[in-house]
Amino acid sequence: MTANLAIDLDRSSPVPLYFQVAEQIAEAIRRGDLTPGSRLDNEILLADKLGLSRPTIRQAIQYLVDKGLLVRKRGVGTQVVHGQVKRSVELTSLYDDLRRAGQEPATQVLKLESRPVEEEMAGVLGVRPGSEILYLERVRFAGGEPLAVLHNWLPPGLAQLTAPDLEGRGLYELLRGAGVRMRVANQRIGARAATQSEARLLEERRGAPLLTMIRTTYDDQGRAVEHGSHIYRASHYSLEVTLIER
Repeated sequence: MTANLAIDLDRSSPVPLYFQVAEQIAEAIRRGDLTPGSRLDNEILLADKLGLSRPTIRQAIQYLVDKGLLVRKRGVGTQVVHGQVKRSVELTSLYDDLRRAGQEPATQVLKLESRPVEEEMAGVLGVRPGSEILYLERVRFAGGEPLAVLHNWLPPGLAQLTAPDLEGRGLYELLRGAGVRMRVANQRIGARAATQSEARLLEERRGAPLLTMIRTTYDDQGRAVEHGSHIYRASHYSLEVTLIER
């Protein structure tokens, strides 16, 4: 409930009041003050408590619904869907990060197959064009909701991977268990709109914003051991980076 939620409005600010309300509710969700399943007071009560009009409150709520943080349910009201997954940019797997954060990770393996490598990917992995590599495609879930679609390419002979293994453990954990010593990665982060097939897998609308991450990981001998191209629901996921002055 929002009865004890403090919302401090600056009525002299150029920032619209609806946006101030929405951002403070979103921050309460991120802090965990409003947990998944929490119900918000209805628009009339919220408007009365904050001294705002119903259209202003309605606009704030709709903004958070569009971001995927709230959902309206008939006969129930407006509820918190989830807290956004925040992930530090480190050489870790999404599965392990989710597990440490208590997010109940789960995985659906869509593809696990050997295939001839194309020339560009062969250069990335340091193998001959046309040689066999391992290709993985998975959907990662957090708290029962789809969070990401993961595509990985691996050179042959690193580890014996099975679908049950990948459903129960993270790829990096499996590689380390097979003796692969990962040390460094090159990573690029971007954003784009979801295609129709991606939207279907992630339970989003077509054109919804997605975060993208492309990463090549190397072992302690400098050999490429994994290349990943992943997409994440921007409404559910963010990346955190610590900057240090040199």
